[in-house]
Amino acid sequence: MNPSSSKLPVSFSIDKLQNDLIICENNLWTPHFNTNRYEGNWTSVSLRSQSGFVNDIMSFANQEYKNTSLLDQCHYFKEIMDWFQCEKEAVRLLRLDPQSEIKEHVDNDTSYEDGFFRIHIPIITNSEVCFYVDKKRVPMNMGECWYANFQLPHSVENKSAEPRIHFTLDCIRNDWSDNLFTSMGFDVSYSPNKNEYSEETKQQIIAELSRNPSETTAKIIADLQAK
Repeated sequence: MNPSSSKLPVSFSIDKLQNDLIICENNLWTPHFNTNRYEGNWTSVSLRSQSGFVNDIMSFANQEYKNTSLLDQCHYFKEIMDWFQCEKEAVRLLRLDPQSEIKEHVDNDTSYEDGFFRIHIPIITNSEVCFYVDKKRVPMNMGECWYANFQLPHSVENKSAEPRIHFTLDCIRNDWSDNLFTSMGFDVSYSPNKNEYSEETKQQIIAELSRNPSETTAKIIADLQAK
């Protein structure tokens, strides 16, 4: 089984990240739409969205995405996006305010094995921010670049007195990314067996799938329940 999280062999300028953040601070931060998933304030600004609007923070796989007008002003964010030589879907800033918490949950079809990978680059964070994936703490530092398998249970607590702000990119797997992840020790031919999921994780996946009913999700749920 591949790692639940992994630091990429690249880092970015904290000063340049924070300079672009200042530009975005003038825009309205939109509350996250999954209000049952968090306590406190969890907000976002879009640099790439389905509608092209800054306040459109929805992120669904296999949809059309376009750059927002804000991205044109954020040259370093654009430079980072271009470093990833693959198709990008949603690109956002995610802010978790002080004394706020993102409850444990799973996001469907968000593992590298699903053909998708979500990248987190911390712009502002500190040692009192606790980010967990599959019950393991992920020590993300400012300027670092991290992948995590968000198909697994994950949660975040900001116990500090300052906001935690990450630059996130939703990317589509391709040959370039396969080479990158292979260099990080991933087995890119690996396909997870549904029996590998714990009962807790399986039930969380089923609950998330049930939020978007379709013939495909019904088949996946039936398959999971049969295991």
